[in-house]
Amino acid sequence: MSSAQLPRAVFAMDPVHLPLLFPAPLMARLQRTARIDPAVVVRDFASPETASVLETADVLITGWGCPRLGADAAAAAPRLSAVLHAAGSVRTLVGDTLWERGVTVSSAVAGNALPVAEYSLAMILLAGKDAFAHREHFRAARTPPVPEHLMATGNFGRRVGVIGASRVGRRLLELLRPHDFEVLLYDPYVTAADAAALGAELLPLDDLLRRSDIVTLHAPDIPETRHMLDRGRLALIRDGAVLINTSRGALVDHEALTDELVGGRLHAILDVTEPEPLPAGSPLYTLPNVFLTPHIAGSLGNELERLGRIVVGELERMAAGLSPEHEVRRADLVRVA
Repeated sequence: MSSAQLPRAVFAMDPVHLPLLFPAPLMARLQRTARIDPAVVVRDFASPETASVLETADVLITGWGCPRLGADAAAAAPRLSAVLHAAGSVRTLVGDTLWERGVTVSSAVAGNALPVAEYSLAMILLAGKDAFAHREHFRAARTPPVPEHLMATGNFGRRVGVIGASRVGRRLLELLRPHDFEVLLYDPYVTAADAAALGAELLPLDDLLRRSDIVTLHAPDIPETRHMLDRGRLALIRDGAVLINTSRGALVDHEALTDELVGGRLHAILDVTEPEPLPAGSPLYTLPNVFLTPHIAGSLGNELERLGRIVVGELERMAAGLSPEHEVRRADLVRVA
């Protein structure tokens, strides 16, 4: 295919992400598949400076910092046939106009699932060792714990409750397999046979909360899951258990969770909160039973190249006349992130 026959693609994102998403060798591979100028990165679909490139764009390669693709974007890019998102969810990114036009939408969310699952596994293993509490003690006392304080420590036979067989949830279930955990799963769209194939026992949510030593959240942020862990459900979790949230803060009633954590009944590992970030005066920053990180579980640094590779692969598949491997369908947005 001659260069003139290649589809014209345009970047739309915060340009700070571009070098990590598409390092030089990957950018060269991308430019063999599409006509794209790395120096042109759209931040405003109404900008006169980018009007000419958008008018001829067949593909938008989007990422974090891309403006919402609403009616203005649809009008600015009349030839647009595909949006390839080099990040996670497209729920709030793609507006009705593009869906109704039949624009193909693909997301690299599957690539972003792996680092979140890896982070979750690491935290599960550390929580089972009670590593955060032992660190606090060791830092303060400068002496190792007495054997009596280690009696409840360890990962052998620990019950891990996974809420949501999402992409992240499924990757985590894969990563949990080599370990000696008892894995429980809640997901309303999964059968008992499906769960068994994933290496887990399917349970109703309340039963999972009662039985788990560690509860890890991987459900999508949709109206049905908002505050799914409310005050009543948090009360079902056994004393001393650990709640891990790498999904979205909105899945948990944070006022109720804060009360549980301030009271010391539960432990939490929170990469996401509601609001995000928490107010400066929140007690969660300093509680010894809370390990708080600033939304770092997803792709960062050199992990971003994995997302760029997915986008380039999608473009290559489409150039070969194949359907994208990671296509997002509008109908699926009612139950996925």
